[in-house]
Amino acid sequence: MARTGQAFLGVERSLSGRRWRAALDARGEGLALAMSQKQGIDEIVARVLAARGVPGEEAHRFLAPRLRDLMPDPSVLTDMDAAADRIASAIQKRERVAIFGDYDVDGASSSALMWRYLDHFGIGARIYIPDRVTEGYGPSVVAMRELASEASLIITVDCGTASFDPIEAAKAAGADVVVLDHHQTGPDIPSATALVNPNRQDDVAGLGHLCAAGVVFMTLVAINRALRKRGYSDLPDILCWLDIVALATVCDVVPLTGLNRAFVVQGLKVMRTMKNVGLAALTRIARLSGPIEPHHLGFLLGPRINAGGRIGDAALGSRLLCLTDGAEAEALAARLDGLNQERQAMEQVMLRDAEEAILREIGTGEGPPVLVTSSGEWHLGIVGLIAARLKERFRRPAFAIAFDGSGKGSGSGRSIAGVDLGRLVRDAVSHEVIEKGGGHAMAAGITIRRERLSDFRAFIEERALDAVARTRANESLDIDGAISASGLLPDLYRAIEAAGPFGQGHETPVFALGNLRVLNADIVGHAHVRATVGGPSGGRADVIAFKQAETPIGERLLKRSDRPVHIAGSLSLDRFRGQEQVRLRVIDVADAPD
Repeated sequence: MARTGQAFLGVERSLSGRRWRAALDARGEGLALAMSQKQGIDEIVARVLAARGVPGEEAHRFLAPRLRDLMPDPSVLTDMDAAADRIASAIQKRERVAIFGDYDVDGASSSALMWRYLDHFGIGARIYIPDRVTEGYGPSVVAMRELASEASLIITVDCGTASFDPIEAAKAAGADVVVLDHHQTGPDIPSATALVNPNRQDDVAGLGHLCAAGVVFMTLVAINRALRKRGYSDLPDILCWLDIVALATVCDVVPLTGLNRAFVVQGLKVMRTMKNVGLAALTRIARLSGPIEPHHLGFLLGPRINAGGRIGDAALGSRLLCLTDGAEAEALAARLDGLNQERQAMEQVMLRDAEEAILREIGTGEGPPVLVTSSGEWHLGIVGLIAARLKERFRRPAFAIAFDGSGKGSGSGRSIAGVDLGRLVRDAVSHEVIEKGGGHAMAAGITIRRERLSDFRAFIEERALDAVARTRANESLDIDGAISASGLLPDLYRAIEAAGPFGQGHETPVFALGNLRVLNADIVGHAHVRATVGGPSGGRADVIAFKQAETPIGERLLKRSDRPVHIAGSLSLDRFRGQEQVRLRVIDVADAPD
């Protein structure tokens, strides 16, 4: 809803360059009050929901989403019936099946879902996850021919929509191919036996927000129905795998609205039972305390599953999610944890190099609208993380590219709201500036020759200039309310979490603490700033600014001047030895008037 008027706490320009504004305008305040009074919803929850456009009459349904209410008939997806029938036939005839997945969490989860389903019928499908470094994203002709020599049906998950030649190669070798994907596509699609993708241009189901695991889950529902029609009664209880769907939905950063919201809410309930031995082992190795929450999936479990695909064996993540042996799961979880620690160390070095290069380029000026960094020393499995960090720090789209010895570069880009990076990359492909590329509005991947790097930089900067300028000119931070330092209590945290889970499309509430004095501050971990602040009424609070030690926000906290500050952030609950403490995760800082 539109918000105008005075800046929140008078912050016209924070240290990150944003204007603070109230998440609710006068009309929104009225809607929140009505929701609280008429629906009997906690006032703070009502404010959060109203600020995110949830109608009062739908509030209770929103807070307790159910699959039966939100999941449509799978047949609304184009090609779904054909896909379900082909896989059902493979089960009935006990065909050999291969699963080709992507190397990220969504790909690993999607592969594990399909593997577990087929395993129920005694079909031991082979999972093939390509090596990020030697094979790159998606099916290759060589890999598909190899799988076609072993299986009569190949199911691609989280990939395949743009794999024209590989699918033709598989068909020529005698295998059928079913594609289950969610990536954006142009008007042309490969001639697979079935291609289920809510983002294909002739699909009108309105489910483009699903991740691949969500598409696979809907496919399993459709296969169950197809098999039931064929007389099968011993069908798997696919609801017990919603923990895997929730993991992928959070980690793929798709909008947590509609069906995705139900997947995560119901999936977390399943995950808390710890019946998936692989996920249970991973939670222990990650030293997760307290009930599993959405941020645990994105920041603790997901990175460990991803670690195999980034710098190790790409199949480790999917293998972990398929395991039923506890000892094997513990060993594999430990291996992934070790790889994740290696990844963190490599990321730290690469990020420092990238930031130093950018700061040299920008100097004291504004710099280009899109950042493009590269190195021949970087690990290409980590460039996506580097691009994300650069985007967050410099608040503009960013690409990080790793070149090999032959001059071939593989890169990842991350964008800001209002700049469709996927479209820009596809335009670069069509103009032959880069060899390959694609993705979403907020993330994209490219393959480029070193000699075309300057051409790509010029191409992308020219086409993104206006969109980036508009976005940055209107940068703001929506604040859901002000709280005192002494008000950071577990009861407040739990009240706010009742409006969750939060994520893309249902943003985490942001609160401001005003007129604080920084009492002490230090650097912890990998460039995190931890501080204790005091409020004007004497209360104290702990805050932490992740990866901000060398930014204006971190530097201001470490400076500890007598001048007061306003701090905006989200709430987190720490549990240690049975004690609960709420702290603020810093998003922004502004100097307060003396």
